[in-house]
Amino acid sequence: MTAAATLDREAIAAVDPSHQLDDILALPDHLRDALWRVESANLQPRNSPAGLIVAGMGGSAVGGALARAALGDRALRSIVVTRGYGLPPWTSPETTVLCSSYSGDTEETLAAYDAAGAVGAHRIVATTGGKLAAAAREDGVQVVPLPGGFQPRAAVGYSLVVALEVAALTGTAERLHSEIDVAAARTEELIEGWAPGGAKEEEPKELARALHRTVPQVVGSGLTSPIAYRWKCQFNENAKVPAFAQELPEIDHNEIAGWGSASEFGRFSAVFLDDSDLHPRIRQRIELTRALIASEAAATFRIESVGGTAIERLLSLVFLGDLVSLYLAVLRGVDPGPVEMLERMKSTLAGG
Repeated sequence: MTAAATLDREAIAAVDPSHQLDDILALPDHLRDALWRVESANLQPRNSPAGLIVAGMGGSAVGGALARAALGDRALRSIVVTRGYGLPPWTSPETTVLCSSYSGDTEETLAAYDAAGAVGAHRIVATTGGKLAAAAREDGVQVVPLPGGFQPRAAVGYSLVVALEVAALTGTAERLHSEIDVAAARTEELIEGWAPGGAKEEEPKELARALHRTVPQVVGSGLTSPIAYRWKCQFNENAKVPAFAQELPEIDHNEIAGWGSASEFGRFSAVFLDDSDLHPRIRQRIELTRALIASEAAATFRIESVGGTAIERLLSLVFLGDLVSLYLAVLRGVDPGPVEMLERMKSTLAGG
């Protein structure tokens, strides 16, 4: 077996000079630090009858989607995630807009910040600096300062916690402060088992080996829908492979037909993210869908969340997906840190 196939720390270090593994394993610390940073920002409670909009792109937006899923029916008002240059037409002074950009220079988020100001919406910013922080200081908008030095996608714990805390401060949802603390401790326990050298280290490694050299589709529902999207994005950015995300029951009304000829076009795999709180019919659909596509798929998996509360279960799957994506990078022999295609796109846009 090659060094990469063993997926030990030596093999990881050989392709991970920017220490992405360390950032993944630090998720519990990020959650706790995020709580402290929100408290230190002294954000003032402000009632927002029209709910909360989280405006961001990529890794900075995913926290809002995960927060909305973690809250579920405990959300008292609408929580909407926007990925683009504008805001929903119903945005008003009774709306809070959380503008989340790790770099502070994301052009879509800067445009959303201006759009929120134009309609008089209450604005809060989460960033490390850049143009967004400068604009917020000039406008007297409160800022939650994020720590620098990460790839934006590695700051998922920060974007999740900031979105949850802002939701509570605006009357949009219950506050989950104590649940986040407990979930951080539970995530540490999972890390002890799943991390390299842990008692259950082979579980994520075997999943990565099975997905290697396939095009994975990650399927979620309810709580696991935004997690499936997170897995897809991590496969794209860490492992530099094409990957896709979709939801049940929707795929049973269209995509399942395409799976009937999948093997003609390449090696496709499917990962179904399960959760104990999913509708019973969705859980039944997972097994039926998996069985129907199995003959055309290179591999199929059903992965269930771990934990008691929704946020514990959510974080268990977020961490697992991040770790598997890093292992895929190691198996491919690629550095999980740089995202050259993204940077080329930004550079081209800036020049145009």
